Amino acid sequence: MPSNDARILAQAAVPTAAVGAVAAVVSGLVAGGKGVIGAVVATLVVILFMGIGLYVLQRTAKSLPHLFQAMGLMLYAAQILLLFVFMAAFKNTTLFHPKAFALTLVAGTLAWIAAQARAHMKAKILYVEPDSTTGGKPEKSGHSS
Repeated sequence: MPSNDARILAQAAVPTAAVGAVAAVVSGLVAGGKGVIGAVVATLVVILFMGIGLYVLQRTAKSLPHLFQAMGLMLYAAQILLLFVFMAAFKNTTLFHPKAFALTLVAGTLAWIAAQARAHMKAKILYVEPDSTTGGKPEKSGHSS
């Protein structure tokens, strides 16, 4: 993963982990040990799902740049759908507190999206790859008179 991609991943994952830690403390105070487990599992799920999505999106941008926007929209829709399926599958579990899990999942997802948007806005990503093969003279374009 190039350094710019890794930087964006870190700038999105760290705030999400911080939100998850706060959620774990609050869930522990409100729901006890099962609340902490639910918040930690939800935070790990968000970081895993969104991290894999970011990786796939960056690979698509490099190999198929013309599909980048469509792939981004499809990927976010798929991630939200998978998170919904994950919440539905564990709504009646006794392994952890389901409400703490669900609320942390939503808060973590919102934190990831906000942090990723901020990271992309702050990143200095070139729109055009500079061409270093042409020497000092620019090529002529258009027809000459």
